[in-house]
Amino acid sequence: MQVQVNSRVAHVVSLVSSRARLDYMSDDATQRNENRSTLPAESAFRTYVSGDWADRERPEPRVREQVPFCVERRRQLSAEYPGQTLVIPAGQWLVRSYDTHHPFRAHSVFTYYTGWGSDTVADSVLVLTPRGDEHDATLYYRFPAGRGTDEFYSDSDIGEFWVGPRPSPDDVAVELGVATAPRGEFDELAEHADGTWLVIREADSDVTAVVDAARGSLTDADNDFFRFTSEQRLVKDSFEISEIRHAIAATKRGFDDVLRDIPEVIAHERGERLIEGTFNRRARAEGNFVGYETIAAAGDHSCILHWTRNDGKVSNGDLVLMDAGVEVESLYTADITRTFPVSGTYTATQRQVYEAVREAADAAFAVVKPGIVFKEVHAAAMAVIARKVSEWGFLPVSLKESLADSGQHHRRYMVHGTSHHLGLDVHDCGQARKEFYKDGIVREGMVFTIEPGLYFQPDDLTVPEEFRGIGVRIEDNILVTATGAENLSIDIPRTADDVEAWITSLLR
Repeated sequence: MQVQVNSRVAHVVSLVSSRARLDYMSDDATQRNENRSTLPAESAFRTYVSGDWADRERPEPRVREQVPFCVERRRQLSAEYPGQTLVIPAGQWLVRSYDTHHPFRAHSVFTYYTGWGSDTVADSVLVLTPRGDEHDATLYYRFPAGRGTDEFYSDSDIGEFWVGPRPSPDDVAVELGVATAPRGEFDELAEHADGTWLVIREADSDVTAVVDAARGSLTDADNDFFRFTSEQRLVKDSFEISEIRHAIAATKRGFDDVLRDIPEVIAHERGERLIEGTFNRRARAEGNFVGYETIAAAGDHSCILHWTRNDGKVSNGDLVLMDAGVEVESLYTADITRTFPVSGTYTATQRQVYEAVREAADAAFAVVKPGIVFKEVHAAAMAVIARKVSEWGFLPVSLKESLADSGQHHRRYMVHGTSHHLGLDVHDCGQARKEFYKDGIVREGMVFTIEPGLYFQPDDLTVPEEFRGIGVRIEDNILVTATGAENLSIDIPRTADDVEAWITSLLR
């Protein structure tokens, strides 16, 4: 389950952060650093620092595996927008506090069409320029500031003294299979933008402002462009599927790490933080980072759907609902949830709830095949959830009445949806139209989650006391095949018996 802010809120955050960045960038380097830096400016220093550097070996650039796939993606995009200039920014650094930043992560649309992942240079822009019925691709980015330039030692954003070697224009051209140009040339080009230009507006507010200043605001047309790029990603190619498999395998190892640490987790007053830290360590070791903020929810916290404070104690007898995913270097992510007993054994009531959720997940998986409507997956899971809570006597109406659109009483115990698409974003393809997503036809190559749950709040008077404070979710990542579906995360134990055996095997 995704725990990030929705796209509209994220856009507002991006705008606020970029405004803070603009304020910060408006000061010159001397003013910014005068209270904490003594950067030399004397000519003797400048002369001395510029010379007597040995040649530094750089690895030979190689065409990346994803390049042919990116070429085909751009070809499809080009065919949809003949004669139009398409602007796809990577995005900016987001300010964390004053002159420190959050780790940079390129906008997913940019990565999809360039193949540039965790090593993307901030402020880059991909431009597809029409040439006849096709487009030429040019990547504008801030070239390296190496030895022999003043920026080498004076610019903490791009100077190699500060940030280390950065890819040369020739290297980027070879690795990504696109032409390269200095970032400053894009602003000059954008001054001539007209009504044939389209831009991914949310990716970089500065780029959008430059384009709008020349052509005027075309919000609706830009939003339609963004929507198409989202819908294009609904079906994954073989490279994407392979990367998601890698992300899931790394995520499995992260869950293993957490279970091995259970004794230490129990001993700490904020054991949830140890769970988060252990998993994040694996994510950094084997990937880029986590694909979203890890949920490590113990005890009553397991009933809070987006619990990411992770500051609670973990005690014997608790369930831990852990929702986590590794994002690999290509920026594809897994999204897995398992709910495990801290003691190694479920209580009778915990097991009852857990296996009901698993039955719902299995029912949803059983209906997946090409040709169904996506929302049928949710309906299959909810039919089981409703039946279970009805059998347990929790509903004030009949099962039939609850399942009716005018009822939905069972949703008290599971208010979220069962499935979302997965890929570069944990909630992938979120801009797609309803008729292509919720009401869309499931197709071979789609990857999405199945994640039913039951959450009985600790103060819920509609359920017996022994159920209160139990929250269970089971989430797997599903690939639609030609004849049905494959559970990509099947190697992560998911039945109650298998989870107990898993814990036992790792704590021997």
